[in-house]
Amino acid sequence: MAKIKVLLPQFGMGMQDGEIVRWAKAVGDTVEAGELLVEIEAAKSAVEVPSPGSGTLTEILVAEGETADVRSHIATIET
Repeated sequence: MAKIKVLLPQFGMGMQDGEIVRWAKAVGDTVEAGELLVEIEAAKSAVEVPSPGSGTLTEILVAEGETADVRSHIATIET
């Protein structure tokens, strides 16, 4: 099985980190590419982030309420 690293996206030039507001899926859930995966807050605005691929969410590395740096690995999907 291939693994897809879910990275915290950068929404703007000055963005350096973001807070995980809500995971729409739990470990073990099936996800489809483009389906809502996580909601992230950066610079006082929340953005819904879609899944970068289809498969099973096998790992969440950053919990709700925690902050992560831009482009850091926040979850893993196995195809």
